[in-house]
Amino acid sequence: MTKKRTIIIGASSEIAKALAVEVLTQLDDNLILISRTSNSDNLTNNSHVKQILVKDYSSQAIAQAVSEIRQIKQQPITQVFICHGVLHSDDIQPEKRLEDINCSSFQQVMITNALTPILWLQQLTPLIAGDKPCKIVIFSARVGSISDNRLGGWYSYRASKAALNMMIKTSAIELARRAKNIKIIAFHPGTTDTQLSKPFQNNVPENKLFTCQFVAKQLLTIIDHIEIDHTASYVDWQGQSINW
Repeated sequence: MTKKRTIIIGASSEIAKALAVEVLTQLDDNLILISRTSNSDNLTNNSHVKQILVKDYSSQAIAQAVSEIRQIKQQPITQVFICHGVLHSDDIQPEKRLEDINCSSFQQVMITNALTPILWLQQLTPLIAGDKPCKIVIFSARVGSISDNRLGGWYSYRASKAALNMMIKTSAIELARRAKNIKIIAFHPGTTDTQLSKPFQNNVPENKLFTCQFVAKQLLTIIDHIEIDHTASYVDWQGQSINW
């Protein structure tokens, strides 16, 4: 069996770590992990794993990371996972009311959730485009669906994921013309037991709070069955399509 390469970006997140373990366990791929902080797990001691650290997620840092990937003479890149996302931080909280909207917080959420993943796609496309199939999974969220919004609130997070979805669809239209081997998937992992969801878990039914390991296994199964059809897909943890 021909070995392939997987790239995980934002590799220090909890879901990304679980995904890395599953990739190595299930697929025995060569794995490139990209993050701002060194992975504290034993993954980086694996001979199949290459770690690339970036100072930040600016255009310049992303370009440098992709340049490092280009210099690694290995197998073709067949899947990429872009795991960026912020819902809250010390300075950011999801808005419940119009009065809660803050310009600085909004800009941070939009840059992290919407712009940064597309900057990675921008830089990676020349490297990946060709005759080898490659699936790119970008972590989105169901709340980015405009047609599915029935609860309101979370203005910045919803807006950032909706903007991300629009750029994913737009990119897929362009790549259908110039990089037909690439398939882009917007993925909603469900409510996962991570720091991102921790403050909001009390309202989640017990059977709807997923472990990172469960989400990672689901995702690998889902993308294995998704065809490269020159359009974008927007799916949840069950593999079910979400209305844009």
